[in-house]
Amino acid sequence: MSHCDFEWPIRVYYEDTDAGGIVYYANYLKFIERARTEWLRSLGIEQDTWLAHNIAFVVRKVELDLRLAAKFNAELNVTVKVTQIKKASLVFEQKVLAKDGRVHCQATVIAACIDNQAMRAVAIPEPIISRIQSGV
Repeated sequence: MSHCDFEWPIRVYYEDTDAGGIVYYANYLKFIERARTEWLRSLGIEQDTWLAHNIAFVVRKVELDLRLAAKFNAELNVTVKVTQIKKASLVFEQKVLAKDGRVHCQATVIAACIDNQAMRAVAIPEPIISRIQSGV
């Protein structure tokens, strides 16, 4: 299953690097989070609008495979691909790629839909599912 392949450009800033001048591993999580947010925005899904209705997405699980160090000032692309849509969660495959296509980082992310007030899983609202499935 492939839904809404999406790419978001990222530049590595000095603040993203460690003492050795390479991207600190935890910052890849920030990069992939930003790309998922921009992917939602590209579909017309604004998280703050849904938060007003107590609907939020939270990361439940992440598997990160760090393959190649990225360095300060590198231009990268972060991909977003939905591989599974479940009743109350989405499964993503994401990559952080060099301009030449080499993989710096690959991640599998499970994001659960929750009632933000009750702090429990809920079904993903139909308008969100529709936009993800149609890619519009």
